[in-house]
Amino acid sequence: MKDGLYRIIKRMIDVIGSLVGLIVFSPIIMVIIIAIKLDDGQKIIFKQKRVGKDGKEFVMYKFRSMIPNAHSKRDKLMDLNHTGGPIFKIQQDPRITKVGTFLRAHSLDEIPQFINVLKGDMSMVGPRPALPEEVQEYTDAELTRLQVLPGLTGLWQVSGRSNLTYQEMISLDIAYIEDKNIILDLVIIWKTVLQMFTPSKSGAF
Repeated sequence: MKDGLYRIIKRMIDVIGSLVGLIVFSPIIMVIIIAIKLDDGQKIIFKQKRVGKDGKEFVMYKFRSMIPNAHSKRDKLMDLNHTGGPIFKIQQDPRITKVGTFLRAHSLDEIPQFINVLKGDMSMVGPRPALPEEVQEYTDAELTRLQVLPGLTGLWQVSGRSNLTYQEMISLDIAYIEDKNIILDLVIIWKTVLQMFTPSKSGAF
């Protein structure tokens, strides 16, 4: 399939998929909004600057799953990072709220990113969008991730989720970029839907 046709079909899948996702999840969205508000009365949506295609920055949306100002407490927890590289992930993160634990286990905190997909900041499938400070540490090989739109889900998310090392994640992202095609995108989307019913202890995506 020619690259131009691939981009057109991929964008159609993004628009249709994100609209269907918002409609299907609308009852769950209402429950999540109420649950977060009842939990601590703080903001429902978490907004964070991420790096997209060609290094363009955008604001990514998530349902808030952590305590307010969680990012400012990150430095005190750096010794617990189990992923390696510039990505920061720890098991049983004390900053995650009770509601957030459930949302992350089923990747429900990512639902607002359907809006990012509709806006064209993200795609349904692609490498996960990185933080600006992570991109600053990228090697030339890792910068390959910025050649395509970041995704709501991707190849490494359905190939081991949080159990992979940082280098394994990067290798799978690069493999996706080199082999990207519509069939692969549809397979990844289907596997992601199935994984939402298989809880991850640390949050899948």
